[in-house]
Amino acid sequence: MSPTAPRLARRINAWYRRHARPFPWREPDTTAWGILLIEVMSQQTQIERAATAWFDWIARWPTPADLAAASQAEVLRAWDRLGYPRRALALHRAAAIIAERHDGKVPADLDALLALPGIGPYTAGAVAAFAHGIRTPVVDTNVRRVLARTMLGVAGLTPNTRRDHELMATVLPASGPAARTFNAAAMELGALVCTARTPDCDACPVAALCGWRAAGYPAAEAPTRPQPRFEGSDRQMRGRVMAALRAAPGGVAREELDAVATDAGQLERALTGLLTDGLAVRIPGGYALP
Repeated sequence: MSPTAPRLARRINAWYRRHARPFPWREPDTTAWGILLIEVMSQQTQIERAATAWFDWIARWPTPADLAAASQAEVLRAWDRLGYPRRALALHRAAAIIAERHDGKVPADLDALLALPGIGPYTAGAVAAFAHGIRTPVVDTNVRRVLARTMLGVAGLTPNTRRDHELMATVLPASGPAARTFNAAAMELGALVCTARTPDCDACPVAALCGWRAAGYPAAEAPTRPQPRFEGSDRQMRGRVMAALRAAPGGVAREELDAVATDAGQLERALTGLLTDGLAVRIPGGYALP
């Protein structure tokens, strides 16, 4: 363990206790199901947008069995514009598995969590740590950046699950409660202070221990790739088709979709992809949610 690791953890945890955002799923009475929901919803989606949906979902489907009993169409409509709606279908399948194989309780075992649809290493670790108090590394983009800067003295790292978990394990406190706090605290620090473009080092609780700061803030070795343009993209067309399907319980005629599409080839690609992903089905004369 690095000699600075215990001090890093203590200082970041102390900062978190003063500055953590009061998200409802951080309350001690939040169920493991509620934590699994927000972790899946916030994948590739801003946390503020996910929060609004989380309230609706946890009120409508407070247990995995409740969600499993809903239809795919209901689930996709409730997902609305959170993006990447395959996550909604994966959640629906995961809820059914939890209800059938785990007596309706979200498992704590990492392998059991990883076996659920739509659950990868990050989400499995987050549920195990935040819902069940298990001492396990939880590394997202924000945590990876905090570790890269404080521990390695570099601006950032490309994702590597094994390396990231090993690095996080060197800082993670030994006690379960402190480890749980640190997993959340490092994430919060990266989201609010140690940000990618404009880090607020004056507000950082570990600025004096930061290797990146001590090295003079060296730039990242490889520039980040620009985000692909959304306007006019196939993703935008998929979103438009999904919005039309959500708004029409009886389905949408192909002619209606043709009328709003400016690119026939793009519409065809969108429809083919949605059918392949199980997000739409053909009906006589058009398309509908499954």
